[in-house]
Amino acid sequence: MQRGVMYGMLAGAIWGFIFLAPRLLPDFSPLMLSIGRYVMYGAVSLAVALPFARRLAAKLTRADVIALVKLALVGNLLYYMLLASAVQLVGVAPSSLIVGILPVTVTLAGRRDHGAVELKRLAAPLLLVLAGIACINLDVFSDVLAHHGDAAAGSVLTRVAGLACAVGALATWTWYAVVNARYLQANRHFDGNEWSVLWGIVTGVLGAALGAIVWMLPAGTVQSAVPDTRWHLFWIVCFALATGGSWLGNMLWNAAAKRLPLTLSGQMIAFETLFALLYAFVYDGRWPRVPEMLAIVLLLAGVSWSVRQHTVEPAAASKEAPAH
Repeated sequence: MQRGVMYGMLAGAIWGFIFLAPRLLPDFSPLMLSIGRYVMYGAVSLAVALPFARRLAAKLTRADVIALVKLALVGNLLYYMLLASAVQLVGVAPSSLIVGILPVTVTLAGRRDHGAVELKRLAAPLLLVLAGIACINLDVFSDVLAHHGDAAAGSVLTRVAGLACAVGALATWTWYAVVNARYLQANRHFDGNEWSVLWGIVTGVLGAALGAIVWMLPAGTVQSAVPDTRWHLFWIVCFALATGGSWLGNMLWNAAAKRLPLTLSGQMIAFETLFALLYAFVYDGRWPRVPEMLAIVLLLAGVSWSVRQHTVEPAAASKEAPAH
């Protein structure tokens, strides 16, 4: 169990970096960030799959391909575009804290599945989560409440758009987590590693196709002109996201999930939020403000309390949680 907790913390430390990447590349559009990351992820997944490619192809069905395309479009491309947009519009802290309530939203989405907990038992944890969201919203808008005029109105609209993108990222990842888990439970001819590799390859193909479409559009339609040196950094960051945030992070998470019950592995997701905030505060060179501290405490308390309300049967405890 100690090794499982360590693996979960390491996965969270790696996944926290995906929130910082849009801050490192503010001159690149969220669409380009998503394309770059997942083209690289597809290339890494293809390289990993080569030794057992024939076995994968023999087991792959038409239904699998359709499911993989849907999951890749929503759980990867759309999710990261929304997340990158949120980070660029409203910052890392609000984005990571909103996405950080993933364990609660997945619980609510799967409330009718086997082993689900009655909603009345989740009322108190959800109130903590809502209080945390209120705190982070108060912090987001506090610097414009005292201003008037068009500039302040534009700033408010920007923040509203950023928060909407963060909520959209949470919704898309919740959908992916539930649909992916249900599909794997109903179709057991792939193990977790094989399915992750296939998911990466399909995502890479979709990312490359989207990139080809963008390349054919008039210059400046999707991405403004940037110096060549920035493109070098862009591909370095995308490679780091692909190998770390996607491949290595998934591997560490699967190792944690094999050693921990779901009631504990679900809480490990909180480390992603904590590390994302840590990286952001270090990058900005500041300490968290009081509303941010309150939001962190309330959200982590609410998510942990929610997870603890669940009883996991031995058979369910051995299943792997969905990975990033």
